[in-house]
Amino acid sequence: MTIVHDTVPAAPAAGTAAPYSHSARRARKETSTAYFFMAPYLLLFTAFVLAPIALGVWMSLHTWDLTLPNHPWAGLHNYTELFTGPSTVREPFWRSMRASATFTVLSVPLLIAVPLAVALVMNGRFPGRNAFRAVYFAPYVLGVAVISICWRYLLDGNIGVLNHYLGALGLPSDIAWTTSLPAAWIALVGVTVWWTLGFNAVILLAGLQDIPGDLYEAARIDGAGAWHRFRHVTLPGLRPVLQFVTVNTLIASANMYGQSLLITGGAPGNATRTAIVYIADTGLQNFDAGHASAMSFTLTVCLGLLSAAVFLVLRNREA
Repeated sequence: MTIVHDTVPAAPAAGTAAPYSHSARRARKETSTAYFFMAPYLLLFTAFVLAPIALGVWMSLHTWDLTLPNHPWAGLHNYTELFTGPSTVREPFWRSMRASATFTVLSVPLLIAVPLAVALVMNGRFPGRNAFRAVYFAPYVLGVAVISICWRYLLDGNIGVLNHYLGALGLPSDIAWTTSLPAAWIALVGVTVWWTLGFNAVILLAGLQDIPGDLYEAARIDGAGAWHRFRHVTLPGLRPVLQFVTVNTLIASANMYGQSLLITGGAPGNATRTAIVYIADTGLQNFDAGHASAMSFTLTVCLGLLSAAVFLVLRNREA
């Protein structure tokens, strides 16, 4: 006869904790520590990012006059006025959006191509390389107000240094750089490229230095020239960096504010008044925060769609 004995698992010894309980307590402690260190950032992010976004959405759904105590509910009326029907804000808003689009189309290609060329030069080895890098990055540390006011005087049609030197070279010296088209766009784009190319150049330089040198050596052994090495080694290696630089430059150009306000003042007429300038005027000068908020979120959606398109175009298809 076979006797089967029931076996009972031995209980943990007295004074010892189960391994699972110890691991759980340790995980909870680590999580609490992480949230403790994240708390200051989360508070600031909530106070200065999430809360303003929520308030902006709420304001865009109301007739929100900053000078009046009551803010009647308007629903989507502020948005529909931007697209359909007679409205005092529809035509000026889309004119300013067209100005932002014009500046973006003109500036973004230059703010990618010129910094890339500068980064390729800075990536080489030659005497004075560090000084060369500093010269190109130096303007970026200055504020937009300093840059704009300085160039406002340099581009002045009467006393500007630029027209003076153009006349000395026998070129037209009466160009109204800040009050005529297309000179105003040339001035705004030129100043912005000169001012900000250093930032993009530094980012692209970091990307170039991350490309393994073995790839270039293999390409040379295979007989690839400079253009083929650039096309088949440099550009594929820079794809993630170019994606970041393009999206960042696109957003910054579409949000151009200080140059338009301080250099041209939106002139001639309102041809160079960008969307951000018009939104600020609507909200802060006309006290119409409802329409200004609706315009801001409309611009945000447009930029989101453009950014998504850039990611789709520059995505790694092989991956």
